Amino acid sequence: MNAAPKSALIVRGGWDGHQPVEATDSFMPFLRDNGYSLRVEDSPAVYAETDYLSGVDLIVQCVTMSTIEQDEFQGLRTAVENGTGLAGWHGGIADSFRNSSDYLHLIGGQFASHPGKPAAERTGEQSDNYVPHMITMLPAAAAHPITAGIQDFELTSEQYWILADSYVDVLATTTQKVRDADPWHREVTSPALWTRLWGKGRIFVSTPGHRIDILDNPNVRTIIERGMLWASR
Repeated sequence: MNAAPKSALIVRGGWDGHQPVEATDSFMPFLRDNGYSLRVEDSPAVYAETDYLSGVDLIVQCVTMSTIEQDEFQGLRTAVENGTGLAGWHGGIADSFRNSSDYLHLIGGQFASHPGKPAAERTGEQSDNYVPHMITMLPAAAAHPITAGIQDFELTSEQYWILADSYVDVLATTTQKVRDADPWHREVTSPALWTRLWGKGRIFVSTPGHRIDILDNPNVRTIIERGMLWASR
């Protein structure tokens, strides 16, 4: 007898610059190949459907900024506490729902800034915020199923400066350098990849993933694919 398919909910929307439709579409074949039936929603309103959410194994969220209502957040948090996995990348999970401090508490880290190019080099495009930076694997990453076998790698993209608490389990970091025009006076290291255990649920966050070109980086895609499977019930 074949096992029942696992259930994944994809919630996408918010700022279009992060390509929420194209980005999530690119992971759907992987999820289907791994036995998930998929439901796709374009707002967090689905999180208030508590009976449905109780049977979801994995939520993949890609909603930058936007807002969440209290009943929606309560549904999301309850589902995670009861074992539903939550995974996402970049602003779709680490810069979602700025109106809710409770959401920030659930995720454990929040986008603060992505310091970009010097003012004289800016053209008004998204690329103003793209800088070369290193994703540095921590010792814990070597044996973790999300990051095993992946070495430090460089990206030219938005480098997220993250404010995080000590309950995140960090797998990789990235370090903001001090440049001539910057107002900070020493290097600042932020989590770049982390996990978080919440009740019976697991949360996975990758800060790399600005747009499709970054998601197509072999290291980034492998990490996110593994992260979704790790987070899932």
